Amino acid sequence: MDLEDTKVEAEYRARARAFLEANCEPRSGKITPAEPYQPGTPAMQAAKAWQAKKAEAGFAGIRWPEKWGGQGGGAIQEVIYAQEESRFNTPPRGVYEIGLGMCLPTMIAYATDEQLERYTGPALRGEEIWCQLFSEPAAGSDLAGLRTRAVRDGDDWVINGQKIWTSGAHFCDFAILVTRTDPSVPKHKGLTMFFIDMHDPAVEVRPIHQMSGASNFNEVFFTDLRVPDSQRLGAVGDGWRVALTTLMNERLAVGDEPRPDIEDLIAFVSDFPLNGKPAIEDPVVRDKVADWYARSQGVKNARFRAITALSRGETPGPGASIGRLVNAIKQQEMARFALELMGAGGIVSDPAMAPAQGAFQQSLLSSPGQRIAGGTSEILRNIIAERVLGLPGDVRVDKDVAFQDIGKA
Repeated sequence: MDLEDTKVEAEYRARARAFLEANCEPRSGKITPAEPYQPGTPAMQAAKAWQAKKAEAGFAGIRWPEKWGGQGGGAIQEVIYAQEESRFNTPPRGVYEIGLGMCLPTMIAYATDEQLERYTGPALRGEEIWCQLFSEPAAGSDLAGLRTRAVRDGDDWVINGQKIWTSGAHFCDFAILVTRTDPSVPKHKGLTMFFIDMHDPAVEVRPIHQMSGASNFNEVFFTDLRVPDSQRLGAVGDGWRVALTTLMNERLAVGDEPRPDIEDLIAFVSDFPLNGKPAIEDPVVRDKVADWYARSQGVKNARFRAITALSRGETPGPGASIGRLVNAIKQQEMARFALELMGAGGIVSDPAMAPAQGAFQQSLLSSPGQRIAGGTSEILRNIIAERVLGLPGDVRVDKDVAFQDIGKA
């Protein structure tokens, strides 16, 4: 593992840092409560303006081909820029993370030149936003179990079904959509991928009200949605392979430690009083913080391995799942602990009144979703067990069974 930048990487890091220093304030210890992203809100306007500024400066689409507005750079440059940006107060990347990090790379791999000419530029500049329509009520972690149907009708496909837990669907313009086109073959073989217009009247988006008060996820319904065959990505029945392109990019994109992170917790317990002293002086508090700090450093060093692979032109392996698993659990534990320290004050979530601007309250309410999104903790454990540790895989009794026959006695 190499923890030092090469000369070229150091030069790129310096250029990224200079851009950020000229346009942003350094990250401070103060946690600013996240605003909901809705069309026309200040948070959304700020995200769009920042994306446009990054695109103009050459820090958007870093890995994309220059032909489609990207920089033609390597994955290591993308990682370096993300590392530097994390040190500054910028609009969160959540609005564009899925579209630019997962959907558009899939489009670049499978769409036509004419389509890419139309869609890549507006996406890079933040003018159009994309989401991915994958999970369903009966097919979350087992994506290949999806039931949304696409039936051929001349030059079109007619799509009916439902997706759920779709992040950002309520403000997105376009989406990639995986459907079932052949139920007579095993579940992984009968899928086909499309891209669709989210503003089509046959697409209905219903935001899901979360216990945190936000509505970041959505149900999406399709009622006789007609999609031209020209918007198919990949061959008919090859949707699983296309979806893996998206999922591989997702594994690379996830794993960063969300705020409030370990540094935020340390700042909080250094100021919060406990028995007349700063909480950090209590041995029990110090022991817990030390454990979470060690886990954070472990994830950090595991990511250095992935970064080293990227620097060498290699593809990071399934070990990238470790960061997502550890951080999701740790976020929930740290938030719960902070609220326990607050005592009765832990039930106050008003940012104007709550300690740390209510960030830990919001974190506790949103953290269960972090253990589901991007692969449940159980699925990530299976990936690590089978593909990192080499343990025997789970028994899969439906592997070679036609989808329409699954569950039949």
